Amino acid sequence: MASLDGSTIIGESILINGNLNGDEDLTVRGRVEGTVTLTKTLVVEPTGVVKAEVQVKNCVIAGAVVGNVTASESVEITKEGRMVGDIAAPRVIIVDGASFRGRIDMGSFDAGEGERPAARAARPALSTRRPSAAPASARAEEKALPPRPPEPPVPAGLGGGKKKVIVRRK
Repeated sequence: MASLDGSTIIGESILINGNLNGDEDLTVRGRVEGTVTLTKTLVVEPTGVVKAEVQVKNCVIAGAVVGNVTASESVEITKEGRMVGDIAAPRVIIVDGASFRGRIDMGSFDAGEGERPAARAARPALSTRRPSAAPASARAEEKALPPRPPEPPVPAGLGGGKKKVIVRRK
């Protein structure tokens, strides 16, 4: 490992297996397996491979990362970067051409956040009350309707490919 201006570099021929903790920037050109916990920035260069659970301030991925990354500030996956795992950070940048498979958690979100108080007050309130029960004749008509036919499959070229949608409910 070489140190340059308060930053540690793990060379291309180095393999580290275990727990890695530190209070300085770390650049990975080789291979790291296990856990990485830093108070500063992790940079995985194009030759670098990290198979680890990562907790850092910032993370820049230009190589390969397999494992979950938790960052207190930001995670960026560059054009050359590849990642398989979940990201938890308030700021996530995935550049066009990057490869990513996993989930992203950017913290809680308030639908009214960012609005001025006057705009929020003018917005109609959402009601949690259920509408009154429909008359018995309307309920009977609903039961008499035939079931809906299944949706026909959409060809892959027209947007029918696999898509992963994550819905979080509280």
